[in-house]
Amino acid sequence: MKFFYLFLLLLAGCSNGQVFQQQRYIFGTIVEVSVYGRDQAKAEEAIDSVMKRFGELHRKLHAWQPSEVTSLNDAFAAGRRMKVDPELSFLIMESRKISDRSAGLFDPAIGNLIALWGFQNDEFKPVKPDPARIAKLVAENPKMDDILLENGVAWSRNPAVKLDFGGIAKGYALDVAAKILKDAGVKDALVNIGGNVLALGSHGDRPWKVGVKDPRGSGAIGEIDLHDGEAVGTSGDYQRYFMLNGKRYCHIIDPGTGYPVQGVRAVTVLIPKGENAGLLSDADSKPLFVAGTSGWREAARKIGLDDALLVDDRGKIHVTRGMSGRIRFEKGFSAVVQ
Repeated sequence: MKFFYLFLLLLAGCSNGQVFQQQRYIFGTIVEVSVYGRDQAKAEEAIDSVMKRFGELHRKLHAWQPSEVTSLNDAFAAGRRMKVDPELSFLIMESRKISDRSAGLFDPAIGNLIALWGFQNDEFKPVKPDPARIAKLVAENPKMDDILLENGVAWSRNPAVKLDFGGIAKGYALDVAAKILKDAGVKDALVNIGGNVLALGSHGDRPWKVGVKDPRGSGAIGEIDLHDGEAVGTSGDYQRYFMLNGKRYCHIIDPGTGYPVQGVRAVTVLIPKGENAGLLSDADSKPLFVAGTSGWREAARKIGLDDALLVDDRGKIHVTRGMSGRIRFEKGFSAVVQ
């Protein structure tokens, strides 16, 4: 057994059998596409199509370099209306749905807060923002429900809305990749975008295997068999963060307080086969992370999520009953079932 160590998850794949893989750096992370059991030329052609589309999405949805999203944010701030294409409309509508069912714990409208904390940059400076500026942005209360869409035209009732799709774009890209691969005749594949992973078919006569990373170590805490159409995603405090006076500040901001979430190291969710499985694997981990150790289980219930895992700031692992039946823990790791 060999492991491909990535930032948020570990993809485990048997070295036997014909697997064609490509890795690239897109969406600010490592992207890997693995295709099993195809002619090499056809596999590489399909993977190239996926990578090209990923590059297009990265440019289109970028939160701080000139993109369709930054143009839309400029329009919101100026009180103008802007025509948006069906893809951007879809992401706005899906984000609104997820925000509503999570009671605002997931809200891509808080881009101004994310920028204030310095997380709309390629490198993060260990600087804590002025509390008065944080309080002002929280009081402005930007939310997805402020955005209106009609006949392909978007506008906002609140000029403080600034979209940042960083919590959903990689998951959406998984669904896009799945369609491209299926249309190319690929039946068995694994797509990993920085720890958001979607499986198609199987790895020969067994399921694809995904290892859940130890948020404070170099190995895995456990392994999950990922079946056709299932997706898994992790939100963690260990990739996008800075340290200040011995305290860790991660990129996941609580919309209610305006501050990075404390007390949680990682949340992993497993999404069953279905519409938008990839998108949900990205988005659904965020409200659990924000809800924290005291509220994550209730947050999972509210969004109808059966399979989830949380690692708290002491390294203690908590799992839902559903996830306890899917994950195989490595030696030395165990969990409390909630």
